[in-house]
Amino acid sequence: MEPEETFAPLPFRYAAVPRLTRFSDVLDEAFYFPVPDTWWIALCDVVMSTRAIEEGRYRSVNIAGAALIAGVRNALPEADTPFVFGGDGATLLVSPEHRQTVEAVLAATVTWVGETLDLTLRAGLMPVSAVRAAGHDLRIARYAASPRVDYAMFSGGGLAYAEAALKGGLHAIPAAASGAKPDLTGLSCRFEAVPAQGGLVLSLIVLPEAGADRNAVLASLGEVLAVVEASPGMGRPLPDSGPAMRPPWSGLREDARGQDPLAGSRWLRLASLFLSRSATFALFRLGVPFGRFSPRHYRRRLAANADFRKYEDGLRLTVTCPVATADRIEARLATAQTAGLVRYGLHRQEAAVGTCITPSVLRDDHVHFVDGADGGYARAATMLKRQP
Repeated sequence: MEPEETFAPLPFRYAAVPRLTRFSDVLDEAFYFPVPDTWWIALCDVVMSTRAIEEGRYRSVNIAGAALIAGVRNALPEADTPFVFGGDGATLLVSPEHRQTVEAVLAATVTWVGETLDLTLRAGLMPVSAVRAAGHDLRIARYAASPRVDYAMFSGGGLAYAEAALKGGLHAIPAAASGAKPDLTGLSCRFEAVPAQGGLVLSLIVLPEAGADRNAVLASLGEVLAVVEASPGMGRPLPDSGPAMRPPWSGLREDARGQDPLAGSRWLRLASLFLSRSATFALFRLGVPFGRFSPRHYRRRLAANADFRKYEDGLRLTVTCPVATADRIEARLATAQTAGLVRYGLHRQEAAVGTCITPSVLRDDHVHFVDGADGGYARAATMLKRQP
């Protein structure tokens, strides 16, 4: 009798996970795939982010949160690296062969955020095996915001456990030597905040209550999504034409601090940055193509690629809606919370703001993280933490 032929399992590839084109499908756990034990979770968050936001530094908080994503994408441009932006932090999944590279980016990002933005960034790197050893799981799905841009969705409770472990001092990555900086090419927030038209911008975090019936929880989350999708523009916080660009002097000093200090004196860096930003501002204001680059096309792709809704063991949304819609959402959530199904935090504000990662303006795969302009996810998380 011939021995049975055996095959080694194919390595996990995020790019092979099917793309979901309807956001409501992220509530269907059949679309989630287990992340291998050999992979790693890289994560960071800004310590005391709410205080920084209250001081008017929300843009710095968003930049600090997105810096890890930009740094890893630039260090590993061809890698299969899923990520999620959380407003004041970020999480990425890392394949075993890229662990050392990502660890170096984490350490450099902690140093750069502290020295340039005057914020404290907490960072860690945890094996997925540790998540499962603690009794949790980590599964991933892939939502296609547009034909060229995907965002990772997560279930299983693994990321929540990793975040709690990091805040408890486990798996921490220390800062790199003074002066270290990750490659942040393409990271910016050059566009104006977008005021809500005919309503408000609602930032919302909804998580399942421990021990709640899973089907009932998913049904409650589906009801919230249905209310959002029935609102004008399906809750999209950015207009189809994209946001307007900020004037070249707005945020100039902050952006200059992020430049390479070897590029000349502080005043020389300011002058050089102002001139380049002035040219870009004029280009976007006129809207005329420059060579292969079309400002109008870029802004349309920016709006289409925007990351304003995500699923990470629960819903995280930043949407524009009428006040009556926000009231209806909050009423549904209050009912679900009373029934022991969910916990939630939300924050109402007048505008949304984007943080962009654009390695090349000539490609359509640039990504844009949307948050509320008055603290958004961080303030919603604060409300969530205050609940018993």
